[in-house]
This record gives sequence, C-alpha cells and structure tokens, in this order.
Amino acid sequence: MGKVGKYIFKIVRNIVLAFCFIYGFDLIASGLNIVIPLNFITIGLVTFLGLPGLLALIGVYFVLV
Repeated sequence: MGKVGKYIFKIVRNIVLAFCFIYGFDLIASGLNIVIPLNFITIGLVTFLGLPGLLALIGVYFVLV
C-alpha cells in the first residue's frame, strides 16, 4: 500500500471513529435528552477536530437549547 492508500485508510478510520464517538455519546446521554445528530457536518467536525470537536458540539447544544 502506497502513501495514497495509507492516507485514505487514515481518513476512513477517522470517519468511522467519529461516527462511533457521536453514536456512543448519544447512547450515554439519551437518558438526559441530549442528542447530537449524526450528519455530514457533525461527523466531519469530529473527524477533523477529534474529541475537542465533540466537546464543542456538546457546548453548542447547551448554548442553543
């Protein structure tokens, strides 16, 4: 696998992890009626920013709701 293949694998891995982070948070926080929607924007944000991105989404949720 060349450099491009490794890069694509890393991006796909980060997308899957972002999906799992958001889904896991939704499962844990569903009892508190806190839900972060799974869509391209939220997954993209958590993919590129990681855990700080998820925390930012949670913070925005509390500010807007």
